[in-house]
Amino acid sequence: MAPCRIAVIIGHPDPASDRLCRTLAAAYASGAEEAGHAVRTLDLSVLEIPYLRTQVDFETGTGKGDVARAQETLAWAENWVILYPLWLGSMPALLKAFFEQVCRPGFAFRYRDKGFPEKLMTGRTAHIVVTMGMPALAYRWFFFAHSLRALKRNILAFIGVKPVRETIIGGVGGLTADKVAALMAQMRAAGASVR
Repeated sequence: MAPCRIAVIIGHPDPASDRLCRTLAAAYASGAEEAGHAVRTLDLSVLEIPYLRTQVDFETGTGKGDVARAQETLAWAENWVILYPLWLGSMPALLKAFFEQVCRPGFAFRYRDKGFPEKLMTGRTAHIVVTMGMPALAYRWFFFAHSLRALKRNILAFIGVKPVRETIIGGVGGLTADKVAALMAQMRAAGASVR
């Protein structure tokens, strides 16, 4: 298996080291590095990610500072690993703001005179990991995994990132130390097996 370039995106806004998303991201990165893959981590809790407020800014502005550095990492990476907690049924606002900033026209896609925009991130794959308090089955079957499906279809597929793997982890409030260890092992194996 050839080495892969991986961007690990920690979408949890809380910088506390004991957050499950951060623990799983570290396990994934560790497994990937042990397998010979190159890894860069984007921890959104410590990046300056401003909110977009106008269509003009989205369409004509450019990423600056942390946003520009994040774009460089995303352009470099062949595989994106996105980890986030489910908040009010969706991704945290900071992660959405991040995608709005980095997935601008001219970087992630290009408008055409006719037809659909050109996808500029083709050739990349992704793995989305969502953590939540509710049972994973309830999220998938009752709520139809709404935020996960929106991220896959409305952002990643729109810019050309596919295929997209997914891992849904429910009941995080009641996880035992053994279950967390098993999840870390699962993420370490996923990082090692990236293609």
